[in-house]
Amino acid sequence: MAILVDEKKRVIIQGITGREGSARAKLMQDYGTNVVAGVTPGRRGEEVHGIPVYDSVAQAWEYQGPVDISVIFVPAPLVKNAAMEAFDAGVKLAVLVSDRVPLYDAVEIGAFAREKGARFTGPNTLGLISPGRAVLGMIGGRAQAAREWFRPGNVGVISRSGGMTSAISYYLCQAGLGLSTIVHVGGDAVIGMREADVLREFEADPETSAVVLFGEIGTSQEEEVAQLIKDGAFTKPLVAYIGGRAAKSGTRFSHAGAIIEGGFGTHAGKVEALKSAGAHVVEAFGDIPAVTASVLGVR
Repeated sequence: MAILVDEKKRVIIQGITGREGSARAKLMQDYGTNVVAGVTPGRRGEEVHGIPVYDSVAQAWEYQGPVDISVIFVPAPLVKNAAMEAFDAGVKLAVLVSDRVPLYDAVEIGAFAREKGARFTGPNTLGLISPGRAVLGMIGGRAQAAREWFRPGNVGVISRSGGMTSAISYYLCQAGLGLSTIVHVGGDAVIGMREADVLREFEADPETSAVVLFGEIGTSQEEEVAQLIKDGAFTKPLVAYIGGRAAKSGTRFSHAGAIIEGGFGTHAGKVEALKSAGAHVVEAFGDIPAVTASVLGVR
């Protein structure tokens, strides 16, 4: 089983005629994702890799049937309107790939999503992949690489870093473990689904036995995860690594969502919170596969 996406979910790509949209449509299609349509205003009647293009999400829905997920590849200033269009049409999950989406736009997207009963990952996300089933966004880069690097299994992966999303997943698979779903929540300070939200999804998935989390300094996401565990809302083993140990106040670590301000969001605070909740926090990134295997009882 997998969370959020599998081979049956009906997917559209907003911005499919652009360079990134077209390239990632090829990745998703080749991997087996059920891409039913693309959307670019003014381009109705065209095709991209055989995928029909429509002027609007509502139009795609009318001609191709209900849509579960939209992957959005449009310039940052246009992301808000694109996401709201998708939610207004009835789409319940959006993947916002673009970075540098204005902060207040992300806040407005979140409010509108809640109003419509929808969710989103990102902004500034590589997307997500359920190995062997479907990919949303750009994880893996090419379908063949994604098949070779990530194999199906019972370990979930959540990451705040795009690069580390693939690295963690690759090394877990090299160690003989398999993955249920890999989720890059996004690197911005204001995002849709946070780590704790994704953990709730993994908790409900009977085929996910443990979760690996790559956290970072800044925001309160890891503290929320710790509280989730303490509240009994996440009961499966959690292996966590927190990046940014050497960062000082005011330092931005890699991207906008990873910054310490006035002692808030520190490495030490996050490690202590997770340890006190019972998570398996590793000090060295390279220890993640062995610790994960250990908590699963795999030799």
